Amino acid sequence: MFGSKYNYETFQRNRLLRDLAASQLGGAPRPGDRAPDFVGRTLQGNTVHLKDFRGRKNVVLTFGSATCPQTAGSLPGINDLYTDRDPNVEFFFVYTREAHPGDKLGAHPSYEEKVKAAELLRDAESVEIPIIVDEVNGNIHRKYGKLPNPTFIIDKSGRIAFRSLATRASVINAALDELLEVQQEEGKDHAIVCDGEDLSLPSAQLLWRAHRALERGGKRSIGNFRREMGLPGRVVLMSSRLAGPIVENPGKTAAGAVAAILVLGLGVWAGFALRRKRLSTYRSPYESRKFQHGLSDAGGYEAVGI
Repeated sequence: MFGSKYNYETFQRNRLLRDLAASQLGGAPRPGDRAPDFVGRTLQGNTVHLKDFRGRKNVVLTFGSATCPQTAGSLPGINDLYTDRDPNVEFFFVYTREAHPGDKLGAHPSYEEKVKAAELLRDAESVEIPIIVDEVNGNIHRKYGKLPNPTFIIDKSGRIAFRSLATRASVINAALDELLEVQQEEGKDHAIVCDGEDLSLPSAQLLWRAHRALERGGKRSIGNFRREMGLPGRVVLMSSRLAGPIVENPGKTAAGAVAAILVLGLGVWAGFALRRKRLSTYRSPYESRKFQHGLSDAGGYEAVGI
């Protein structure tokens, strides 16, 4: 299959860990680096050339796919940022490979099929941000580190002002506010803001939306996620099935609070169980000690594999 070395046939946790390691070691552009240029097409048929924004606008690039729980969890907040965007900021969502391909939505055999998958995500999650559909071989995604759901803020100079390896809207909003303030007060196009990067865990909203993302892939996506992620994966799936429909209904706030407590309790239980398991089981030689215990040296980001 064209692009098969880039596309997942099935999700593999160790492969994600290697991509995360590569991103930390320079596979993804770092704060202050020149943002890799690209040309892409949106679902509306418009051509986007990144260099055309240089000197004119800051650009927010968010990456994701229909079967990615991180993407599903982060989209509501990113959509809100897009709706309330400053005129000096442009947003684009880059559609990548499927994070958890399955029997219903698998690895993309052609660009046309990838467009259909992007349309599915747009309609299912009410995505308002212009969606750039990456090539089947991941031309854009590979330049930016290949993680499932990162966001990069590119300032008017064309350099990376901030990167978030797992998209959280509140963090992106704070970085944008600081960037716009610096540009307005100091008249500079380039600034590294909020210490340049966020390496923390994905938003808690991931829990509410994980199952709906995996369901788009199908039963094979769900089963593969459960096997690869072990106990934490099963807890995420159980939590999203039970609490998601309640929390997403704003008219049931009391029930939502109960659901939140349930998920927090499950998360604490899973954490203790996972810790016991780590202390007593064999560790894969592909996972360095740094990644077994999370990236504490790089700001506390733990490779959760979703």
